[in-house]
Formats: sequence, C-alpha cells, structure tokens
Amino acid sequence: MCSHQSPSVPAGVRPAHVVAAHPEQGWSLLCDGTIVFDDSGELLPDGRIVAPHRATADRLTVAA
Repeated sequence: MCSHQSPSVPAGVRPAHVVAAHPEQGWSLLCDGTIVFDDSGELLPDGRIVAPHRATADRLTVAA
C-alpha cells in the first residue's frame, strides 16, 4: 500500500492512483487503500466514510 500524506495537497484531494478498477460494480481501489465509489463517496482505510458529494446540475459541463 502506498503512503500519500503530502501536506501540500488540499483536504479532500486524493493524489493516490487507481490500482484496481471495477466500473461494472461501481468502485475502484486506490494505492493508499481507499475505496472510491462511482457516486463520489469513499471508504477510507481506517474505516471512516466520506459521504457522496455529487456536483449539482448547474456545475456539470454539457457537450455541444
């Protein structure tokens, strides 16, 4: 497992990279042990949960 503890990274930003992607199941495993879900929620290695934080419709980019 990688250790990404950079103090220069803003809170909530994960510099870790994906080591196992399962889009058919809606989740990916990052190298620091975090599980990231397609709904933007996270399960951290220490068991803490980051609630989903979806962008509102007015913040989404629309393709022309």
